[in-house]
Amino acid sequence: MSEPNAPAGAGHADTIEPTVHELNARRLLCPLPVIRTQDALKKLPAGALLRVFCTDPGTLHDIPTWCRINGHCLRELRNDGREQVFLIAKADH
Repeated sequence: MSEPNAPAGAGHADTIEPTVHELNARRLLCPLPVIRTQDALKKLPAGALLRVFCTDPGTLHDIPTWCRINGHCLRELRNDGREQVFLIAKADH
């Protein structure tokens, strides 16, 4: 049973949102955003979420392709024309 002042869903493991780790790859050019993303994911456990911020428009192709090749799940991609934001879930391997 949840504590009276606990937020809704507190005490239920299936409602806990995983921590989203962040990587600032702004102002880096190819291939550095992909390399830094790879290095950051190596340090995280399977299923972890990594949000990557980039300004190199080439990452719109490079990071999704890298995720697909390496089995990671690209959960979200946002592009406002100046910045790209990727949310990646690390594969189980």
